[in-house]
Amino acid sequence: MSFPDITCDLKARMPELRGRLTANAPLSEITWFRVGGPAQVLFAPTDEADLAYFLKNVGPDLPVFVIGLGSNLLVRDGGVPGVVIRLGRGFNEITTNGTRLTAGTAVPDVKVARAAAEAGIAGLSFYRGIPGSIGGALRMNAGAHGTETKDVLVSARAVDRQGNIHVLSLADMKFTYRHCGIPDDWIFTQATYEGKPGDPDEIQREMDEVADYREKNQPVRERTGGSTFKNPPGNSAWKLVDGAGCRGLRVGGAKVSEMHCNFLINDQKASGEDVETLGETVRARVKATSGVALEWEIIRLGEPKDGRPMGEALALQENAS
Repeated sequence: MSFPDITCDLKARMPELRGRLTANAPLSEITWFRVGGPAQVLFAPTDEADLAYFLKNVGPDLPVFVIGLGSNLLVRDGGVPGVVIRLGRGFNEITTNGTRLTAGTAVPDVKVARAAAEAGIAGLSFYRGIPGSIGGALRMNAGAHGTETKDVLVSARAVDRQGNIHVLSLADMKFTYRHCGIPDDWIFTQATYEGKPGDPDEIQREMDEVADYREKNQPVRERTGGSTFKNPPGNSAWKLVDGAGCRGLRVGGAKVSEMHCNFLINDQKASGEDVETLGETVRARVKATSGVALEWEIIRLGEPKDGRPMGEALALQENAS
């Protein structure tokens, strides 16, 4: 599938734009599931000022989405109409000052953990176990091993849909479990964290333990999107999925991981529809066996192929083996 090429029109509207615009850019190549259709336009801004200029001039009618490293993302097979923004080199700087660390939102979480360890800043080693970038960590209040982003964040910078730049305090972020209260169309550009003085060797040992745990308990070498469903209050999503008999369940080329059944994997050239149908089938079976309605943690983006309906109705399809 391909969309009409609107890059020339965008360039004409924004003569001072410095970033790169790419028409019908394949997103399956940059997402961990390796599924899904193209972005009508993929925009890689040069820096925060370039991003703000684009958002100020793009107009309110064209849909705009932002993605990070593609780890927590399921792109549907019909692709994404409008503009998908992916932050790159202009958003990947890390600086430290005492027990404070500031990082651009394109920086992978693991690199923040490593930089903190090298600087002797304790408290950020949990990021070693979270796939993705800092932008996604802010949006999802990402956490692991008993620590969440809200526990260490001091402030963040973001650009709104009109191109205005905001400096946000921890209170402004309105964090809850796997959620922040900032409008969905604001794009984070930078985060500042406060840790504690620590011994680099001890912090490195903590990170090694996190890495070892992931290697032994999660399908980190598979094409996956990470944890699929949020943990319901007082319960674990994987236990509910397992209790519903869904470990190893398959739809097309997608499968529930047998190592950790809150992970869906693409192990046989799955489509985006395969993955989403599998997820909805799991949700239906969990609801039937436990009464709990699991919520997706993975972000689903774009349109289904050929305009076919996706979503809750798919859970009724018993084409899983």
